[in-house]
Amino acid sequence: MIRFLVLLVSAMLAPVAAASLDDIRLPPGFSIEVYADVPKARSLALGDRGTLFVSTRKARSVYAVVENEDGSTRTIEILGGMSTPNGIAFHDGDLYVAEIDRVYRFRDAEDHLGSMPAGELLDVDLPSDRSHGWRYIGFGPDNKLYIAIGAPCNVCDKPGYAQIIRMNPDGSDRETYATGVRNSVGLAWHPETGELWFTDNGRDMMGDDIPPCELNHAPRRGLHFGFPYCHGGDIADPEYGAQRQCKSYTPPVQKLGPHVAPLGLTFYTGSMFPPEFRGQVFIAEHGSWNRSKKIGYRVTLVRLEGNRAVSYEPFAEGWLQNEQYSGRPVDVIVKDDGSLLVSDDYAGKVYRITYMGDSE
Repeated sequence: MIRFLVLLVSAMLAPVAAASLDDIRLPPGFSIEVYADVPKARSLALGDRGTLFVSTRKARSVYAVVENEDGSTRTIEILGGMSTPNGIAFHDGDLYVAEIDRVYRFRDAEDHLGSMPAGELLDVDLPSDRSHGWRYIGFGPDNKLYIAIGAPCNVCDKPGYAQIIRMNPDGSDRETYATGVRNSVGLAWHPETGELWFTDNGRDMMGDDIPPCELNHAPRRGLHFGFPYCHGGDIADPEYGAQRQCKSYTPPVQKLGPHVAPLGLTFYTGSMFPPEFRGQVFIAEHGSWNRSKKIGYRVTLVRLEGNRAVSYEPFAEGWLQNEQYSGRPVDVIVKDDGSLLVSDDYAGKVYRITYMGDSE
């Protein structure tokens, strides 16, 4: 049974220990600070009044981060005792929280941060597998709720998995939007075209350097992105690849690093950063878990010209030093002031990246 708790957690805006953020490398003119302390912070969603909602996976809680008048923040545990509540989204005043096999809607969430009423359980049939089972959800400009359903394996071919589905906000009119998606933990919609873009985590056990992870573009319903037959657009799977040809599938817009574990992504829509960042894609790379030399543990930037990627580069890095990591970025979101918020489930932080201009 879900417990609905109100627990004020100390989270005054203060610098993190120098050994951590002093190591983070950013382009000239940018800086990073701790915005809030949130235990095992995962997915991010912004309310209409600026409330930052933060999910967790292992902590079993959902938090709200609220700014004080002096610019500091306080963190409130608004939901507790949940089962892997990784997926969150805010839509028309309501907070949606996805466990592995259930989705709840909490009405008028920003009115009830001090005492959240019981949520409505949507009539959505989701798999209960825990492998790649933590949900990522989001609302598109079509007012549909999108949910990623990962494959319950490293590589397999099971109906009803490895896809992105969508439905009405109440859970009705469910349909499959995209297939061949191994394990997406990041969905975003282009601010001008309204089209879906998403990250996908590549399969394991093919070596350190293949296959790549992916940034994908799904401008319409019905596209297949290759899994389990083809990886990265041109690498046939050793077990399933003989069954299909890679040219039959939609290739990624950008091949990302192998095993970097790309999770949340966002298009930059603010005005704080220089103009060349508008409409570009920031990606949180959680970091590899089984590569002989670690990779990822950073925020990257994919620059676009139209729907074509023209560069893939580090934006914020330094959490990985000498094969030891001090943080693992999970999600990214643009705050109303144009700064970029980054969650970190290893350090239990939400960072804020700002731009003050290049002093050189």
